[in-house]
Amino acid sequence: MKNFLIILSIFGFIIFYYNSVNAETIDKTEVKISKIEKHSEHNIFENPPSPYMVIPFIVLLLMISTGPLFYRHFWEHNYPKISIALGSITVIYYLFFFNDSLSLLHTLTEYISFIALLTSLFVASGGILIRVEKKSTPFLNVVILLIGAIISNLIGTTGASMLLIRPYIRINRDRIKPYHIIFFIFIVSNIGGGLTPIGDPPLFLGFLKGIEFFWVIRHVWHIWLITIFIVLSIFFIIDTVNYKKTKPTDKEYSGKIEIKGKKNFLYLLIIIISVFIDPAVLNWVPSLEPLPFGIREIIMFSVAFISYKKADKEALKGNEFDFEPIKEVAFLFVGIFATMIPALQLVAYETRMYGAKLTADIFYWGTGILSSLLDNAPTYLNFLSAAMGKFGLNIDNFQHVKEFETHDPIYLMAISVGAVFFGAMTYIGNGPNFMVKSISESSGIKLPSFFGYVVKYSVPILIPVFTLIWYLFFYGRG
Repeated sequence: MKNFLIILSIFGFIIFYYNSVNAETIDKTEVKISKIEKHSEHNIFENPPSPYMVIPFIVLLLMISTGPLFYRHFWEHNYPKISIALGSITVIYYLFFFNDSLSLLHTLTEYISFIALLTSLFVASGGILIRVEKKSTPFLNVVILLIGAIISNLIGTTGASMLLIRPYIRINRDRIKPYHIIFFIFIVSNIGGGLTPIGDPPLFLGFLKGIEFFWVIRHVWHIWLITIFIVLSIFFIIDTVNYKKTKPTDKEYSGKIEIKGKKNFLYLLIIIISVFIDPAVLNWVPSLEPLPFGIREIIMFSVAFISYKKADKEALKGNEFDFEPIKEVAFLFVGIFATMIPALQLVAYETRMYGAKLTADIFYWGTGILSSLLDNAPTYLNFLSAAMGKFGLNIDNFQHVKEFETHDPIYLMAISVGAVFFGAMTYIGNGPNFMVKSISESSGIKLPSFFGYVVKYSVPILIPVFTLIWYLFFYGRG
């Protein structure tokens, strides 16, 4: 982890240096985010990046999917180097050939926010030990998953995933199967967080742009409820079949629920509150520009450090806590964030060029499919920008965003549902997916590879469900 911080610091210094040189030609009265968006939009529209620069992103995805399956030993020892190397190709291209250091700085800022949130939630929740002395039954598992789906809207999909994955594994230890973890990712790590801006990063970005906090829950609660019900029903059927095959035991259960490390709930609360400590949300919060992080990230990393140092040692031991899962996420996603820059910019270019022709069907499937492979937060913003462009509105104008809410809500509904729900389609569709995978595998659970996850689970289970949702709510509309 020390080497990772050194590498990240070097990249950050290089990007910051080149950005400071280029920034001399930009109006210094504009705030940083405005400079980034203005500069990026100009580059994309006038001169999009080369399509060949998508190759490092494709190579990284292929290696993430095939490495653990075909060359596990090599992958486990070299994935940090591979991720950094492929990411470096994109960084060099943008610095020395494409002359767009601002996009790199913007991505670095997003990555630091991303890893700060995941690290703080991972460490704080790791100090909470939940023991449930109940027999693993299909009904109990459904209740846990439903609770996870609900609270993911209060503490985020990452917070809910990190809080519940370990007790969920312990409850099912005697009959744990890969599908237990897969459905946990489906429901708790993704679909569950589709009701509030706290729930999932795309919705939070929409809130920062001006979407009303309760807009999503008012317009998609029925879609969320139907989807959760269907996916839980499928899980219940599969788990019931597995349960009937399990040999009965004489073990007695007290039915007690024990929680150690309760003070860490306070740390979780601080982390969630700190999400809103941003100049874009609260104008009294000072900006640390030109640094690629703010007070929010400082609070999150500080909470991570303090919560680990002050954690209940018995809780850490009971959770078999170590930093390997967050280390793996940090290294892989630094490569993913870097290499996906040209892919996202090409998407933005295409949606801006053909936004007037896009329908609710395309917004739903387009946002969904790209959110499966790219980061769902910027994908959400790109399609939101295209949808607003249909009405001659600018996503960077707060009043335009408020005006857009008064138009036919079908477009924003399609984009919101597609971005959040389809994050469950792959391990990299949403941040907590990979963390749940890493924690589960560190607990001795053998999960399918990237392609195995898609072919055996997400395509046969989720695509029919998402197709039904499309037909019921978006087909032929807009």
